[in-house]
Amino acid sequence: MSYRDYVPVIGTVVNISRGNDCCSQMMTLRTDDGIVNFAVNPQTQVIDSRQLRPGMRVAAFYDSSLPVPLIFPPQYRAQVITTVGRNEQVMLSDFDRNLLAADGSLQLNIAGNTVIRTANGQSFNCNPAGQTLLVYYTATTRSIPPQTTPSRIIVFC
Repeated sequence: MSYRDYVPVIGTVVNISRGNDCCSQMMTLRTDDGIVNFAVNPQTQVIDSRQLRPGMRVAAFYDSSLPVPLIFPPQYRAQVITTVGRNEQVMLSDFDRNLLAADGSLQLNIAGNTVIRTANGQSFNCNPAGQTLLVYYTATTRSIPPQTTPSRIIVFC
């Protein structure tokens, strides 16, 4: 599965309601740019299997290569959802053997206290280089590319 076309929307959950059937939900996020709706279905991967609740700050990723209805507010099908802490940022990207993001926008420096797990919560005891990674971090350097020591990494094997 390619995550190359996944686009994040970061915001606070305002409302969660029943979707088209009993196994799906509609989640409304308040973002800096306004309201965005997400369809959450059984195929949506919710990191850490967290129960989503109003007031949570989350990053919802949608596949920009899929068609979307031309309505307002925008409505996307969530592919991956993760909670985001205060002052925390997330990035989902392919990282090369030097842990540089595919678009060159972030360089990772892994520390001994960086938690590295697979998408299903298992320990990842290999080098995460050359994988698709969901990276959680707070600060970056002002260098080009910016560098960070992530607090947590989720590896999409």
